[in-house]
Amino acid sequence: MGESRQELLTWLNGLLQLNMTKVEQCGTGAALCQIYDSIFLDVPMSRVKFNANAEYAYLENFKILSSTFRKHHVDRPVAVEQLVKCKMQDNLEFLQWTKRYWDQYFPGGEYDAVGRRKGVAASLPATGNSRTSGAGTGAAAARRPVGAALGAGAPRTGSRQAGLGGGQASAALQTKNAELMDTVQGLERERDFYFSKLRDIELLIQQAMEADPALEEDEGSLLKQIQTILYSTEEGFEIPQDAEGEPVGEEETF
Repeated sequence: MGESRQELLTWLNGLLQLNMTKVEQCGTGAALCQIYDSIFLDVPMSRVKFNANAEYAYLENFKILSSTFRKHHVDRPVAVEQLVKCKMQDNLEFLQWTKRYWDQYFPGGEYDAVGRRKGVAASLPATGNSRTSGAGTGAAAARRPVGAALGAGAPRTGSRQAGLGGGQASAALQTKNAELMDTVQGLERERDFYFSKLRDIELLIQQAMEADPALEEDEGSLLKQIQTILYSTEEGFEIPQDAEGEPVGEEETF
């Protein structure tokens, strides 16, 4: 049976000189990157985002972790989609496995966690997920002030009857606005997630073609066909123009 949450947090905070209070905070990927750095000492810690507070930033950390796993042939799938949700059970199970791996392969000696971070402040979010944390509650509150102000101000500026009617309308608008904001945020997270995957594929193709220029000339090669799909647009699609008539994001891949 694996260690308890408290035992794991005590070990983790001692090793990395952090002050984590919940296993769910491992869902940012930052602490996990540094645990494996304590074993291999070659994780690019300067690129690890300890202050990440959104899923797209967590994904960047997990890309670094996955790269480390491939480099050192760590035979363990990384369920990124589950871990970045910062759910306790998923992160607890992965951290328990990580602790067993660390017990087996840690080279021993002193590990300078702060030095490896090069002095970068490591203030992990209070919980790994802004949607379930106090920060998320604050963010939701920050989206409501206009509607809330209207609801609160109506009784003071109009009759009692008008205030009641205005309060009901305001509450309905607040509810609708919150639903729309949640939808937009979900779409943005999904967009960033798939963009990250497409960007990884593009970079792999570019690296392969740089290593073997003949691949770029071979229109029938699999890599060339994938690249064609990545750069294709739908019929009728036009690249947006900026104010001066230049295509927006012309230097961008997507």
